[in-house]
Amino acid sequence: MKQYKVGIIGATGMVGRRFVTLLAQHPWFEINVLAASERSAGKTYKDALGARWNPELEKFGNTVMYDAKADMKKIAEMTDFVFCAVDMGKDDIKALELAYAKLECPVISNNSAHRGTPDVPMIIPEINPEHTEIIHAQRKRLGTKKGFIAVKSNCSIQSYVPAVHPLRHFGVTDILACTYQAISGAGKTFEQWPEMIDNVIPFIGGEEKKSELEPLKIWGKINGNEIVNDGSVSITVQCLRVPVSDGHTAAVFVRFKNPPSKEEILKLWKEYPAQSGLPSAPKQFLNYFTEDNRPQAKLDRDLENGMAVSIGRLREDSQYSYKFVCLSHNTLRGAAGGAVLMAELLAEQGYLQ
Repeated sequence: MKQYKVGIIGATGMVGRRFVTLLAQHPWFEINVLAASERSAGKTYKDALGARWNPELEKFGNTVMYDAKADMKKIAEMTDFVFCAVDMGKDDIKALELAYAKLECPVISNNSAHRGTPDVPMIIPEINPEHTEIIHAQRKRLGTKKGFIAVKSNCSIQSYVPAVHPLRHFGVTDILACTYQAISGAGKTFEQWPEMIDNVIPFIGGEEKKSELEPLKIWGKINGNEIVNDGSVSITVQCLRVPVSDGHTAAVFVRFKNPPSKEEILKLWKEYPAQSGLPSAPKQFLNYFTEDNRPQAKLDRDLENGMAVSIGRLREDSQYSYKFVCLSHNTLRGAAGGAVLMAELLAEQGYLQ
């Protein structure tokens, strides 16, 4: 596999720092540029982080930071593609990512700004790898030969969508999910957010709309120059912030046209294939726990380096067909790790050449 020179845009944020640690020893991707806002430009990475410095980042402590906007052309010339995880307004993120793409620098984005753009693929590699094909239409629209934007989906759906996906041929008609989301999803720690200790906040801005709409695009089909959302399933979601450092849990209720047996569901989860050959892929994508008190965030979020999805408590429901509980690591599978895995898929398919 070709070795790729990579830039991280937004390297000082929580997800940006995850990218740095994940890529420090990556077999395909080598960090060549760290960039953030103009406040960090010209400083070493260690100085730019200040109190957020972590010894795990030591390899890049003396790396000099770039300005993600002012140094855009230079960054594009120094890299084969960039990961983007910036804290900006939606319109500013759209403009930034589009500008990099038009400079023939592919953008692998952790941000939500382009998730609704019809020719921008939003990929969970184990579920909809075929959506990479829409990149040809996007490049035609942008007038680029190499540049494009691909986005990672919302962290909250990484728990329940992978569990529902293998069951769709039984005719999933309705999904109800309640997600219990870790504070790192807001880019916070307990030191930074002491009011979250011993507390639950029943609102996360914009999260429920994303959690209800994004699966429809992931399950959609390419039609001409766009991805058309799936229209066969209705989804309603409630999202709560809970006092957990990492790991999003979901309580899931599913209704089927043709309900499978419990044994059929467990067999499909066990046998569902991972993305073999990609360095960040888990060996077992979906993992079912038979214990009544699992999965638990503290015990199971780091399963398979945080890239696996855990499931438990499958049982029949009095109103829906079945209910169960899921867990995924929100800054690994749900954010930086999921984006790295998507980049590996794009590299394997030749889109980053």
